[in-house]
Amino acid sequence: MSANVGGIDRILRIVVGLVLISLVWLVPTNWGWVGIVPLVTGLFSFCPAYPLLGLNTCPMKKA
Repeated sequence: MSANVGGIDRILRIVVGLVLISLVWLVPTNWGWVGIVPLVTGLFSFCPAYPLLGLNTCPMKKA
């Protein structure tokens, strides 16, 4: 499991995840818990869907 979520993508995932989770307390709905997915993928810098789609937003390592 190598990192495949880069800088801006990672920050956006964390912010969106926190916003969605905070909606649980502002609006009485359970859909805000969907925010756990982008939050966790942002924190761990790994998205399980990216390898399936052939995506990688991490910068390339210099040799």
